Amino acid sequence: MLGQLCAALWDSQSQLVVIQPGIEPGSVVTPLALRCSALDHSSGNGLSLASDPAGIVNFLDMVNNLQGDSGRGYYMEMTLGTPGQKLNILVDTGSSNFAVAAAAHPFITHFFNTALSSTYQSTGRSVAVKYTQGNWEGELGTDRVLIPSIPGTTTINIATILSSNGFFLPGVNWQGILGLAYPLLAQPDSSVEPFFNSVVRQTGIPDVFSLQMCGAGLSASTTADPAGGSLVMGGVEPTLYSGSMWYTPIKEEWYYQVEVLKLEVGDQNLNLDCKEYNQDKAIVDSGTTLLRLPVNVFSAVVEAISKASLIQDFTSGFWGGTKLACWLKGETPWRFFPKLSIYLRATNTSQSFKISILPQLYIQPITDVGGSLNCFRFGISSSANGLVIGATVMEGFYVIFDRAEKRVGFAVSRCAVNGGLAVSEILGPFSSADVASDCAAGGLLKEPLLWVVSYALMAVCAVVLLILLLLLSCRHRDRSGEITDESSLVRHRIK
Repeated sequence: MLGQLCAALWDSQSQLVVIQPGIEPGSVVTPLALRCSALDHSSGNGLSLASDPAGIVNFLDMVNNLQGDSGRGYYMEMTLGTPGQKLNILVDTGSSNFAVAAAAHPFITHFFNTALSSTYQSTGRSVAVKYTQGNWEGELGTDRVLIPSIPGTTTINIATILSSNGFFLPGVNWQGILGLAYPLLAQPDSSVEPFFNSVVRQTGIPDVFSLQMCGAGLSASTTADPAGGSLVMGGVEPTLYSGSMWYTPIKEEWYYQVEVLKLEVGDQNLNLDCKEYNQDKAIVDSGTTLLRLPVNVFSAVVEAISKASLIQDFTSGFWGGTKLACWLKGETPWRFFPKLSIYLRATNTSQSFKISILPQLYIQPITDVGGSLNCFRFGISSSANGLVIGATVMEGFYVIFDRAEKRVGFAVSRCAVNGGLAVSEILGPFSSADVASDCAAGGLLKEPLLWVVSYALMAVCAVVLLILLLLLSCRHRDRSGEITDESSLVRHRIK
């Protein structure tokens, strides 16, 4: 309906020649057309504005508010407490706790001192979170947070990190993590309202945020200033992307779970059952560095890339992430590798669209050796807990997390350029008649529920073990010895 309205006003109003980011130079448009130029091309009902319709925020003020890159993470400076203490906070769409360092750590320069904030209040509840890599423990509390470009302060649930292992790493420049996913992932339970839920409730901004990550082709070990990017809270900023924007439905509101229909290497379909791509889950996660694929899918992708590339007998250590591949300085390896495409179901479920990345995004520069070699890593890895569209892919796109409409949008990012060449593309629509109507059906249990089931099974096993021990003690009272249970406990991984 909105698209029809814009078209009608375009024809009926006086024309004006302008130069505007996102509009073809020299195009003839009307003032209203400037606001209608970024319509959702997949469903016809999206709108990108330069400011929040309620007038609360100006999205242009949020451009370039991120620092970092995929190697060091993307983070934003935020002010916590009264008086304010500034910390850099990692942006993570794959978890739901807002957590900050509240004690000294060898790898961070400063931390949030709760004793110095007159507005900090502890809830007395402990909290612990484990990620795919690293974990931390701490205490829950609340305090005021000043969010850049959003007027006033917001009272937010804060987890104060008191101890951690493998979470803060050498060389990172952030002291906390901003979990932007849904309450179902919040720890210790979903009663802990996540950051963005609190912001929407207290400020009235739209329940939408969007993310641009600008580290495409940047070495993860470079000493230069990090690339940065933009986190736009409350909507979409048209100057950050070009071309069409396509949306895919959010399948479940815990992670940002989407539905992958197929993968292509070059122009060759992997021809796997689409449920293989969604085994366990398929999510969009800015806190994961690589594109992570279920084991069978990863093997098929590696085989296809090996066949399509011009390199024969390439070392398996490169594909497995244990070895770097190096070329003479000044040479680039990208011409040897094909592009990679992920097909996602469109909001019109009978259609799909594909997001494609060139090898400049998944053959990633890491370091140089002796000034004569440039070394690269493989930006794709295998995964035991689902397909994860991480920074390897996200750096090619401006990604919209439209929670109000329960969808995730993709458009080509204006900063996804390497050596003057665009390294990503979006094409569609394609018919999805050749795939199952629900590729995510029959997946594994959701993780929070899985934990409950695991605990229940462990309890049953404990009862059975106790009975067996009693029987053994009755039959062999004259024997002594130690009974050990070497079975590993279920790891509560958020990601």
